Amino acid sequence: MAMRFGRLDLNLLVALDALLTDKSVSLAADRLCLSQSATSSALGRLREYFGDDLLVVKGRHMILTARAEELIEPVRAVLEQIRSTIAIAPPFDPDTADRQIRIMASDYTTQVLLADALAQLESDAPNLRFEIQPMSTNPIEAVERGFIDLLITIDFAVTADHPSEFLFEDDYVVVGDANNLALKGEMTREKYFELGHVTARFGRAQMPAFEEWFTRRQKQKRRIEVVAPSFLSLPGLVLGTRRIVTMHRRLAEQVVNSFPLVMRELPFAMPPIREVVQWHITNNNDRALRWVIERLALVAQSRAISRSNVIPLGGEGEMLRDELAVRFQADSGTL
Repeated sequence: MAMRFGRLDLNLLVALDALLTDKSVSLAADRLCLSQSATSSALGRLREYFGDDLLVVKGRHMILTARAEELIEPVRAVLEQIRSTIAIAPPFDPDTADRQIRIMASDYTTQVLLADALAQLESDAPNLRFEIQPMSTNPIEAVERGFIDLLITIDFAVTADHPSEFLFEDDYVVVGDANNLALKGEMTREKYFELGHVTARFGRAQMPAFEEWFTRRQKQKRRIEVVAPSFLSLPGLVLGTRRIVTMHRRLAEQVVNSFPLVMRELPFAMPPIREVVQWHITNNNDRALRWVIERLALVAQSRAISRSNVIPLGGEGEMLRDELAVRFQADSGTL
């Protein structure tokens, strides 16, 4: 049953907010979980009520009319007021909570964090279910459009438009076959750039991992001999070869205990990565999500590692991170 205020069906406010945000009937339909025809019908009723087209076609896109632009903030404020004052969240009880939480994360994050964390959550919240999705080429869009509940990635790749929380730091080491003579003793810069390398790239765009992106900016260039589609496939691709791989320390510490591999320190400084979890700002008061985030952070920070080949944090180090973040986002198209 439609709730009305004057002649306005209040249910249309949610549709109006989506249309004003996405400037597209099809994208708004996805956000609202409605068909395009139903969303088009809602747009028609909104046009009739406001006496304005609201969205008009210009070239291959739709743009907002002046009246629509004026409505953006008032509509958003009304909906936020309803969420914060009327839609009071029920108390969260992990023993009885029954829902699915969708997490986008790399296979590296799944291996070094989520595997342990979700094992603990099984006993703490037995009815919670989790879906882990692989990293997409545009993870921020997945957050924006509500396709996922949580995004776990490096701090360079998140947006300031939504909340995020630090989980853990990791740095990089060199890993190779235990019988690789080049790894007998300390890894030198000269040996590092002489040897063949294995690296991981992702998606159709073949996006490089941070370690490859950073080493491309060294004065010397690496010789990439094998490109893999995932972090977990890297160790097997150096076994029985003279190749090496630059790998996250947390993952490297696991694989050298499982395979005939050895680990060496990088012969140059590379900034550590900072893994963070991000969620949509409209889910800021979702008690189940906040509880899961707290548990992820506890597990992540309980596994501290020793770091020796990192650029110091604070002062100039922080300035460098800010510069690297801008460059990384520009190169990966996330700005």
